[in-house]
Amino acid sequence: MRRRTCILFSIIYIGILSINLQANGQSIRKIIADAEKQTWLMLSEIEKAKSSAVSRGDGKNPAFSPRSLSTGGNLTLVSSSDWTSGFFPGNLWLLYELTGNELWADRARLFTTEMEKEKLNAKTHDMGFKIWCSFGNGFRLKSDPVYREIIIESARTLSTRFNPLVGCIRSWDHNADKWKFPVIVDNLMNLELLFAATRFTGDSSFFRIAVSHANTTLRNHYRPDNSSFHVVDYDPATGSVIQKNTHQGLSDDSSWSRGQAWGLYGYTMCFRETGDSLYLKHAEKIAAYILNHPNLPDDLIPYWDFSLENTEGEPRDASAAAITASALFELCTLSEYGIYYHRMAEKMINSLAKNYRSAPGANRGFILDHSTGSKRGGTEIDVPLIYADYYFLEANKRQRSLKNHKGLAKKNN
Repeated sequence: MRRRTCILFSIIYIGILSINLQANGQSIRKIIADAEKQTWLMLSEIEKAKSSAVSRGDGKNPAFSPRSLSTGGNLTLVSSSDWTSGFFPGNLWLLYELTGNELWADRARLFTTEMEKEKLNAKTHDMGFKIWCSFGNGFRLKSDPVYREIIIESARTLSTRFNPLVGCIRSWDHNADKWKFPVIVDNLMNLELLFAATRFTGDSSFFRIAVSHANTTLRNHYRPDNSSFHVVDYDPATGSVIQKNTHQGLSDDSSWSRGQAWGLYGYTMCFRETGDSLYLKHAEKIAAYILNHPNLPDDLIPYWDFSLENTEGEPRDASAAAITASALFELCTLSEYGIYYHRMAEKMINSLAKNYRSAPGANRGFILDHSTGSKRGGTEIDVPLIYADYYFLEANKRQRSLKNHKGLAKKNN
């Protein structure tokens, strides 16, 4: 009887879902049209900002990619070495995918080309953020064999940061006086590049590194309540854990909101790439932690840290919501609780679209506002952030693709 009721509910809900998607089709189209207008504005603002003092060139490479706004409201640009540099090229590719307008593909190629030098940058773990968001999207949409080779070379470079004793890819090289071998939860996002390299080459060493990193992170970063530490420091000579703390969260024992989103996205992706149910179950546990947390506001846009005792006056983090929504739109196609995840992702993305978007012509062309980069560090607080825009566009793309998706799960949580 319970099974029949569940099936009947699923049929009814999927029917309602189809109607809602059709009803929301125009609003989705308007969101994309507004994003196009904002991005055209940003392209002009980039040219103005290239000679500005707030552009963060690294001395060798020119600043070209938008990251955020300065305290004075000016556009800040970064060079390819910055971890956020690949998101704007990714935005352009996503706009091309969402609109079919080749003008966006042309712009995307120009900005993606600026990222190529990073394929040999072994001083950072952020290869996935930089290369996969730019060249990865470009290859997915255009099948350019040059892009494929750049992705493979980038994966080789990233692999040099893997320590088999630790079982992880090293994150930062800075603050050597504080950490010996730091691994941050964000690093999960770089594994997609390694999985892709295995598909492209047949070389399973990339796959093994990715799985080792995912397993070690699951074992050491996560607490019994399924929240995550931000940083775990290892002894590179033995592989043992030295300390667990934070760099951007409220405290060492708190749950930094964007870190929880990175984990949800990362383990959902790991299940997609491996089929290992361990990752699916863990993604579901992280989703439950986020969506059932008593500090999650009614509009589903989290404060910058879930562990705040008093949230009055604390900034939200729209970037954490955008990452979470995008992850949930994928997770809903993989999990038996898919209907529930889809419903929550829709609420989250609709909340972002309604109350967290930049006014037309505002914020130098950023799509979203009200993200928090590092409240603990006192930087980028309640401002637009380029990666919030990226995952917002990706979430909208995934939402739209579900209209004809036949694999949406048939159980409700």
